[in-house]
Amino acid sequence: MWSIALLSFLLAAQAEAPAFERLSQLVGEWEGVGTGVPGEAKGGFTIAFDLQKQILVRRNWAEYPATAQRKAFRHDDLMVMHREGAAGAVRAEYFDNEGHVIRYGVSVSGDRVVFLGEAVAGQPRFRFTYVMREDGELGIEFEIAAPNEQENFKPYIQARARRKAQR
Repeated sequence: MWSIALLSFLLAAQAEAPAFERLSQLVGEWEGVGTGVPGEAKGGFTIAFDLQKQILVRRNWAEYPATAQRKAFRHDDLMVMHREGAAGAVRAEYFDNEGHVIRYGVSVSGDRVVFLGEAVAGQPRFRFTYVMREDGELGIEFEIAAPNEQENFKPYIQARARRKAQR
């Protein structure tokens, strides 16, 4: 009975915690599991606090094997999550080895973290979502909306990740 009351209190406190602090559920080293869309890849990422817990840094990598249509390649990216302004809105800045820069607004709701790219006229728009699954894995979806349909997102990558065991 005591543990149920304590758990209820902790869950209520987490629900009221600012969005940036709630991102701490993502901190750790993660490895890709299973297969995903658009195809086979091997990858993983780390998310860690930096600058005395003022920012979160995600470093991601994925290796894609050669297919009949393309050579093997590696994708690397870096995302910095931070608070912005007096209201403490959460933002993220994304950079990758292909030259992309994406500025995201970040929202946290329950088990879902959504990174919504800024709408820029004449440019595609991006949405990146993490969902903490009941089995402890992290669901991952990266979606793209065409420049002329910036609210009509279509899945581009769907994957899962598992937190690596601490050593």
